[in-house]
Amino acid sequence: MTDIEKMAAGEVYWGFNPDFGPLLDKGQDFCFQYNQTSPSDREHKRHLLEGFLRKVGRNVLPNSPINIDLGNMEIGDDTIINFNFVALDEALIKIGNNCFIGPNCSIYTVVHSLTVEERNQGYMYAKPVTINNNCWLGGSVTVLPGVTIGEGSVIGAGSVVTKDIPAGVLAYGNPCKVIRPIDEVAKNDKSDK
Repeated sequence: MTDIEKMAAGEVYWGFNPDFGPLLDKGQDFCFQYNQTSPSDREHKRHLLEGFLRKVGRNVLPNSPINIDLGNMEIGDDTIINFNFVALDEALIKIGNNCFIGPNCSIYTVVHSLTVEERNQGYMYAKPVTINNNCWLGGSVTVLPGVTIGEGSVIGAGSVVTKDIPAGVLAYGNPCKVIRPIDEVAKNDKSDK
């Protein structure tokens, strides 16, 4: 099994393998082209996205700049991705329909070894991230490898999401914790800004 196959399977792989160079170059080339394209040239931006990501839903056009490693992402319909989005997508990143991704959000799938020796030798693995439909990630949210955020949940600005978040809750903090369910009473509550 090659290191690229190991990465896709979620197994430990050697990240310094030169075979990754062309894949990462492709990602950097995409980001450069996308970020250098005029915001008003929506058709070309959309064409670039469709040629790079695994799936792009309708009405999806992230605001530049973006930084994405490999294009191993699926984005659902009517999702908004604001400025300075970062995706280290060595494992699959799925973002559902009708999601709001605030500015400066980052999603990471790569896990490096905790031991100095293995980390310096480039051993790592990747765990997928899923953000289900109708979620809102406030500005500067970081989502760590292996996390799933349940449908309709809201993650407060500046949070670091280290563990799964259930559906229909307000969660925030570092590390991110569930604060309370989002219910009918909470819909008009502005006290959790």
